[in-house]
Amino acid sequence: MTDIVTPSNKQSASIEYDIETAVIERYQAGARQQQPSLCCPTEYAGNYLEILPEEIIAKDYGCGDPTRYVNEGETVVDLGSGAGKNCYILAQKLGAKGKIIGVDFNDEMLSLARKYQSEIASKLGYQNTEFVKGKIQDLKLNLAKVQTWLTNNPITSIEEVSNYETECDRLRSQEPLIADNSVDVVISNCVLNLVRPQDKQQLFAEIFRVLKRGGRAVISDIVCDENPTSTILNDPELWSGCISGAFREDMFLKMFEEAGFYGLEILKREEQPWQVVDGIEFRSMTIRAYKGKEGECWDRKQAVIYKGPWKQVQDDDGHTFCRGERMAVCDKTYQILTSCCSPYSQDIIPVPPYENIPLEEAETFSCKNKAIRHPKETKGSEYNLTNTNDLECCSPGECC
Repeated sequence: MTDIVTPSNKQSASIEYDIETAVIERYQAGARQQQPSLCCPTEYAGNYLEILPEEIIAKDYGCGDPTRYVNEGETVVDLGSGAGKNCYILAQKLGAKGKIIGVDFNDEMLSLARKYQSEIASKLGYQNTEFVKGKIQDLKLNLAKVQTWLTNNPITSIEEVSNYETECDRLRSQEPLIADNSVDVVISNCVLNLVRPQDKQQLFAEIFRVLKRGGRAVISDIVCDENPTSTILNDPELWSGCISGAFREDMFLKMFEEAGFYGLEILKREEQPWQVVDGIEFRSMTIRAYKGKEGECWDRKQAVIYKGPWKQVQDDDGHTFCRGERMAVCDKTYQILTSCCSPYSQDIIPVPPYENIPLEEAETFSCKNKAIRHPKETKGSEYNLTNTNDLECCSPGECC
């Protein structure tokens, strides 16, 4: 009987091969010659593929289209950029004021992506792409600089290993590959599943770290409806083929939640599975998650009204919003719920205070309570206006 890997032991299940080596070798081969088995059929928005060389299109492997959720002028990081297809699509969407940084660990894929940089920049009339070598679970460490240091300081003793580790720590601290809070959007297309289980928590923390407050992650990846069996996990071909390392659907979102993201949303989930192995369905899913709920809670007498249709809903921080009620919220939650780019704004009516309360004068707000905001709190205790309108409430022929 095949062992079933439960949620509690999946991450620590014994894997009898080197995952990184299996992935590198598979994608080195994919850079040399097209491997259709690595592709999940995907439709890309717009006509952005028209200026891309056929080699880039043929040798880039993905399972979704996160590029359609990126806007002009933004700074974007593509995790596991491969041959560069998503980067070159975004080069067109972002325009001259935007920037796209592709991060990959595979030298052959990086060479392929860089091969066409000048050609595509010439077609666009501007250069806004960069391809850098790094591990997506360690976006602080610039591996090109590590390689330069190793060339000048070859390791021949245990003591020199310590020097190497010290240099890596220095690079992370003083010359990070991707700086803290520097990116508007992080995208990835069928790559997160390739990371070793023991590195996946760090991977999500790194995505969170590099994003600006208010930034977002848009990730397309392969998910499964059940935990992969031990047999699946111990097949290197299935791991490098985006099967063994797939996230269970619910756990995929939970990884973002545990990293501190809010506003998680499934943008697309393929109805039909891409592959079925041992009765387990593997399909493509694209999700979006936002950064920015961290910080203190201050009371500026703001309220929000949830429009419906549910009787009540709960957000990622446990706030409950009752349909049609003026719910008291702190300033931080108010901004998250009502800003123009908020995932919630279409469902929320903002109720600002009549008189602005400066942040430095605001009192601490307890977000643990399900509190109704009395209208007098919003209007102010001195509000005693009477304002009647003598105009007819309805136009001729209309019903009130």
